[in-house]
Amino acid sequence: MTTESGIPVPPFCEGPGSGAIGDPGQYPYTRGVRADGYRSRPWTMRQYAGFASAEETNERFHLLLERGQTGLSTAFDLPTQLGLDSDDPKSLGEVGRTGVAIDSVEDMERLFKGIPMGEASTSMTINAPASVLLLLYQLTGERQGVAPEQLSGTIQNDILKEYAARGNYIYPPRPSMRLTVDTMAYAKEHLPRFNTISISGYHIREAGSTAVQELAFTLANGLAYVQAAVDAGLDVDAFAPRLSFFFNAHNDVFQEVAKFRAARRMWARFMEERFGAKDERSKMLRFHAQTGGSTLTAQQPEVNLIRVALQAFSATAGGAQSLHTNGFDEALALPTEHAATLALRTQQVLAHESGITATADPFGGSWYIEGLTDELEARALELIDEIDKLGGSVVATEQGFIQDQIEDSAYRSLRRLENGDDIVVGVNKYRNEEEPEVPIHRIDASLEQQQVARTQALRAARDSGAVESALTAVRAAADSDTNLLHPMKDALAAHATVGEVCGVLREAWGTHDR
Repeated sequence: MTTESGIPVPPFCEGPGSGAIGDPGQYPYTRGVRADGYRSRPWTMRQYAGFASAEETNERFHLLLERGQTGLSTAFDLPTQLGLDSDDPKSLGEVGRTGVAIDSVEDMERLFKGIPMGEASTSMTINAPASVLLLLYQLTGERQGVAPEQLSGTIQNDILKEYAARGNYIYPPRPSMRLTVDTMAYAKEHLPRFNTISISGYHIREAGSTAVQELAFTLANGLAYVQAAVDAGLDVDAFAPRLSFFFNAHNDVFQEVAKFRAARRMWARFMEERFGAKDERSKMLRFHAQTGGSTLTAQQPEVNLIRVALQAFSATAGGAQSLHTNGFDEALALPTEHAATLALRTQQVLAHESGITATADPFGGSWYIEGLTDELEARALELIDEIDKLGGSVVATEQGFIQDQIEDSAYRSLRRLENGDDIVVGVNKYRNEEEPEVPIHRIDASLEQQQVARTQALRAARDSGAVESALTAVRAAADSDTNLLHPMKDALAAHATVGEVCGVLREAWGTHDR
């Protein structure tokens, strides 16, 4: 590769002291997990989509694929995320609002109609009922004639951050951890190409954490999941290569690049030194990034295009494996087709016009970046040490330590904004007297009743005896140490709903309330 001036660009650059940080593709992977960075292929452009009905979301999937998206990312509505069916009284007014409503395998079939599941890589942002949605995805693939071992993608399945930052939990932490480990074990056997957890710092940052806290709490949660799997008898190198991470990308380009570099180095050392991982893939932190939703402003929303471009640049300069760029109008509503297309085009401009794909770790060796990387790592390690002393992330979450840290940080950030110490263009400086109207995406309210009717018709048409028998088997597994996913799959194949399967686990384990 060369610049437009004909200057050759090496796969990565070396300089004085570069040996101290290692090369891209080499332990501890500070400079990236691939020696050639994006030279052979760019990151996966995985735009997040989900709203209203399965049919409408399917249309958006096809639109984005036609416009050059290279991976699917699914948003589920709030009832689905909480393991509730669309006809549950608690779901009223929320069906299809923040994502797509999925109650059954029939809904999942509609969602992926016309999409070759053996070729598509699909990410699903789902946590408490992640195992249920993974099984629905498998069943849908099988209905398409796709063998489970051909299916690829990622489920978020990171329940610890729900207690700390996001709030979409169902069961108490310890049985939730059991379900996470069951899912990892099941996928190892049946879905070997699926990443069964995406350990997420994104929502921790959205809740108001600093970059240091995002880094520390994310990796501490990752350590808790690895420890739980090892304690359950899984060999670390049998599952760790399928672990993935999900980070936020904010406006301070240099700090964000350093954060991603520090995360890779810290994780590699943890896996080798704490868990004795031998497989190099177990030591590689691979991550998806999303631009910062909390940084978007309702004031002068077009300015968000610049913010998103900067954030996307930080993610790619930091070596993300996949990326979602937010729509400029998302402080107002779900993105319109126009906004979603511009968000995708932002990634395409970066990939093809910016030069970011020419060399790995382009900021490596910068005194500022290397100093920030070291400092972020040192401060994050101090926080992880505090969590370790408490007994790990599960205990720290149960005691509210992580939640308190995030809340304090969010309060300090708000005070800096109110005092004018931090400038947000259009909010506390450079404001317009009048804001132009921006067209926003609106959801047809009648779609909720259509989804409710569809779910009720499913219940009326199925073999209720077979469903009841299958749900009884799920309850028996919940009360034992049997892997839950096998009886759950049988129940879903018999047309049990998401809410019914999750309801059985609610009865067995109770619910969490902080």
